[in-house]
Amino acid sequence: MSGQQIERKPIHWIGSSLEDVKAFPDNIKRELGFDLDLVQQGLSPRDFKAMQNLGSGVMEIRVRDISGAYRLVYIAKLKKAIYCLHAFQKKTQKTSSQDLAVIKARYAALKELDDE
Repeated sequence: MSGQQIERKPIHWIGSSLEDVKAFPDNIKRELGFDLDLVQQGLSPRDFKAMQNLGSGVMEIRVRDISGAYRLVYIAKLKKAIYCLHAFQKKTQKTSSQDLAVIKARYAALKELDDE
């Protein structure tokens, strides 16, 4: 082991995304935390999907257990930080139009902030 410290990109939680994650079951929070740590190190999460239809660089971490499917949507390609845009439990196969609208709105607001 080289003893080198890995430089981690900071995480910024947008809107209610942090509170939403805090409401998830403990095992889901642990899984999401592990995957976010990978992203902070510049690595890919274990189960993810690009959501290019929502914006350039928007990604979705996917976690599942017996209580259902959970999603954390983030963007890591912007300069300053990893931005968690939205977290939710999926109720159907398809992401709801309400969840998609939240992601799009937060992404649009974030693009303006990150360019400053």
